[in-house]
Amino acid sequence: MLGDGWSQLTLELPPDRYGPAVATLVRRDPTGPATHRAVLHVHGFADYFFQRHLGDAFAADGWDFYALDLRDYGRSTRPGREPEFTTDIAVYAQELDRAVGVLRADHDAVVVHAHSAGGLVVPLWLNERPGLVDALVLNSPWLDLNGSRFERGPLTAVLDVVGRVAPRLKVREMDPYYGYALHRSSGGEWDYDLAWKPYRAFPVRAGWVRSIRAGHRRVARGLHIEAPVLVVASGASGPGDHAHDALLTTDVILDVRDMVARAPRLGPDVTLVRIPGGAHDLSLSPEPARTRYIAAVLGWLDERVRTGHPSSPASSGGSTP
Repeated sequence: MLGDGWSQLTLELPPDRYGPAVATLVRRDPTGPATHRAVLHVHGFADYFFQRHLGDAFAADGWDFYALDLRDYGRSTRPGREPEFTTDIAVYAQELDRAVGVLRADHDAVVVHAHSAGGLVVPLWLNERPGLVDALVLNSPWLDLNGSRFERGPLTAVLDVVGRVAPRLKVREMDPYYGYALHRSSGGEWDYDLAWKPYRAFPVRAGWVRSIRAGHRRVARGLHIEAPVLVVASGASGPGDHAHDALLTTDVILDVRDMVARAPRLGPDVTLVRIPGGAHDLSLSPEPARTRYIAAVLGWLDERVRTGHPSSPASSGGSTP
């Protein structure tokens, strides 16, 4: 699917309440001298790894590149299991542990690059595993609910009860306009499998929302991730419920103000960078925002990982020039 130069490894996981489960570790096959640094990409909701250009950029900067399709996402979907559904996002720790173990076997430095919902799952996981990775990069992380005060308060309380007694109840369907703007078949730049990343995503169910909101509350209370963290967000958010010219130059999925507000709660060493003109997935932004995003990430990693961690944390609230 990714073409020549890429390979994948199926990770057999312990059966869960839904039956046998697998995750898939994708690798960009090395073409140059051996490197001792590796990055693991973790996707968001209604997503899987297809961003070849991201792997190429990391490889050009001296990183071995891997990506993980979590259980029931993308390459890890299996008959008889509902795509992208769980009532406990902590279960993904199993495949994350396995994937990092594979990378650690051959690399001295390991970094995780996580997007959107992956940008919630991964910090919660790393909070319980000090010293496991050398740095964390979050691309538009989902650190709070993008909604009204009512949705964040009373509705969340209702879904906390409903999600416990009727976890499969469908509570929302995603708007398709961001997907329309991305995909080549509808005028966008990117080609990916619409069966794995559909325009309207998969049904959003109460049990999944309940687990996500529990994760948001943990972030709000404060995490203590020991590794340095880079949080990167678009310069602005925009509406995602209709077609408009800024679908790919603003974040139309999440509220960037939530990322800015909650980034400092991830740990003691957090750097915040804003990318004007960036899409929700900053690596899929139109130029020049895409190049600025990748340059910001690689530059930060070169400073914080390649040459060692500075004696004092980088300041929060910075932005690219």
